[in-house]
Amino acid sequence: MGIVPAEGDASSSHVASYPNGGPTVLRILLGAQLRALRESRGVSAATAGSAIRGSASKISRMESGKVGFKERDVADLLRLYGVTDPDKHAATVSLAREANKPDWWHRYSDVLPNWFEVYISLEAAASLIRTYEVQFVPGLLQVEAYARAVIKLGFPDAREDELEQRVALRMARQRCLFEANAPRLWAVVDEAVLRRPLGGRRAMRAQLEHLIEATELPNVTMQIIPFAAGGHAAAGGAFTILRFAEPALSDVVYLEQLSSALYLDKAHEVEGYMRVMNRLCVEAAPTTSTPRHLITLLKEL
Repeated sequence: MGIVPAEGDASSSHVASYPNGGPTVLRILLGAQLRALRESRGVSAATAGSAIRGSASKISRMESGKVGFKERDVADLLRLYGVTDPDKHAATVSLAREANKPDWWHRYSDVLPNWFEVYISLEAAASLIRTYEVQFVPGLLQVEAYARAVIKLGFPDAREDELEQRVALRMARQRCLFEANAPRLWAVVDEAVLRRPLGGRRAMRAQLEHLIEATELPNVTMQIIPFAAGGHAAAGGAFTILRFAEPALSDVVYLEQLSSALYLDKAHEVEGYMRVMNRLCVEAAPTTSTPRHLITLLKEL
């Protein structure tokens, strides 16, 4: 998992509570705090590892948020790093406790691979989700019948109960769009996405009707790249950029593959994808034309 906290944002020894994003995000934030403390005290990873009966590699995994935290280990590290303020000590240990709690998607663990659990955690924490799709309607905007057809394509041999669990997970993810602190979703889709009748005519009609309704939400923006636009900036395929209100988290580019995913967070990588996304928004039809375009497609079905 190539996800790291933003440089320079974890220098404080105080760990604030972080309500969104689940354990993965909390581990990243806590790891950033511990790394900043260790470096500010000039303690080597090997010395820190010995203090918790481990190794330098264990410290590295903890600081990058790849593993859970034992409260005893966190307490020992805080002692090593000279954190004596009882409030700061208690807040950090409390965050470690929260980082080990399962979140709502834990109930779907049977069908949730580790690489996608990371994405769900980051998606839940994001304040802005910018996505480009060339084949499917974005998952956060799919209706149940359409989602079922998409999932069947990816898992043709899945049992019926497994299929329904995957559909339920996708529907559960969409609740974030209606919460009080809902993220802003900005989706750019190729026209081919909207003309491919996945699930049949009835499912596609329901999907287009849902998209028309979704564009009325204040936190949802959708643009369509029409066939008339010809070639466009994102010749490499679909991708998503996640941005967070929490300054300790850097932007993340998510690239899904058949059985895994890439998470890019280095500044030059994110900037490259951001430039492509911005060009796509310029090349796409304006947002004001999206409802009209969707209604036209609906009438043609």
